[in-house]
Amino acid sequence: MINLKINISFLSFRKCIESCIHLNKRVNPLRYGVIFNFLITVTISIMEAINKVTFAPQLYIKSGVVNIEFYTKAFGAKELRRFSDDDGSIHVAELSIDGAIFHLHEENPTAGHYSPERYNGITTILGLFVSDVDLIMNRAIAAGAMVISPAHDYDYGYRQGEIKDPFGHIWLIEMKI
Repeated sequence: MINLKINISFLSFRKCIESCIHLNKRVNPLRYGVIFNFLITVTISIMEAINKVTFAPQLYIKSGVVNIEFYTKAFGAKELRRFSDDDGSIHVAELSIDGAIFHLHEENPTAGHYSPERYNGITTILGLFVSDVDLIMNRAIAAGAMVISPAHDYDYGYRQGEIKDPFGHIWLIEMKI
């Protein structure tokens, strides 16, 4: 459908230019060319966004958590929005690390969604690719993370280190070397 829209826009543009040239010499057809190029660029960007697959982890935290600034201090995350419970604690928070979105949800035992702290265990590790593993590890530690495995280089071409965030989630901070 979007491709069809581009073709229609092109035909409309052509008719508009022809009308401008033949009927009204005072209208600058170049102006319509700029608009048309903008429409093509926007349409292509929309098509790319629709076809792009992204990964957005949903992390569970204990009920009653209010402060999640660990993620801003450790990883430079930006809090995009927050839905709070009546007591001010987090129900859902949406965050972004350099454009990669993830969510924090309060645990929901009736649905089988638990924070790692509840059972002192995890079912997944979050890999975060960065340009400087040591810098991010140090920031995370300063923000309250616990080191699971210090950063070091591996034979398979990665530098990696593991930390546990204050909510019990394990992060593999890594980069290709």
